[in-house]
Amino acid sequence: MNRRGLLGGLAAGGAALAGGAAARAADLPAGPRAVLVYTAVALLEERVSHGTTPYGERFLVPIIGGSFEGQDLRGRILPGGADWQLLRADGYLELVADYCMETDDKVQIKVTNRGLIQTVPGADGKRYAMTTPRYEAPMGKYGWLNQLIFAGTVAPGESKPPSVRLAIYKLV
Repeated sequence: MNRRGLLGGLAAGGAALAGGAAARAADLPAGPRAVLVYTAVALLEERVSHGTTPYGERFLVPIIGGSFEGQDLRGRILPGGADWQLLRADGYLELVADYCMETDDKVQIKVTNRGLIQTVPGADGKRYAMTTPRYEAPMGKYGWLNQLIFAGTVAPGESKPPSVRLAIYKLV
């Protein structure tokens, strides 16, 4: 086989592979749709450095309260939670917030919210700041929180004490 025949065969094989990938992608279900569940403001104390570790600089940020409101649930964020943060060498901040929400009808829901925040805006002036909360709700009225995947955005709050604003979406 000459060089032209080999290259033609490779090109034809590559086109067949690309066509196969497109056909497989067409067989996939539609991607998730994000539906707003609630917005929240979490009140914080100043962060406390726990020093530099092999993974980056570790901080603790006490969660001292707040509120949340959406169509199907509303209430307050209870004091006593904490946000453990890790400032990585690449400038990204990893978050693991552990806290409890109490609905207006007095149901307590445990939240573990993992996040990733770009500390310095990109060339477009935007920052990546996303979270993935996981809920542990009692069975009953709020049991649906245990049965879905959620994603959210996080942004600095505008109040004193320090705060963050969250928008939490269910993926359906």
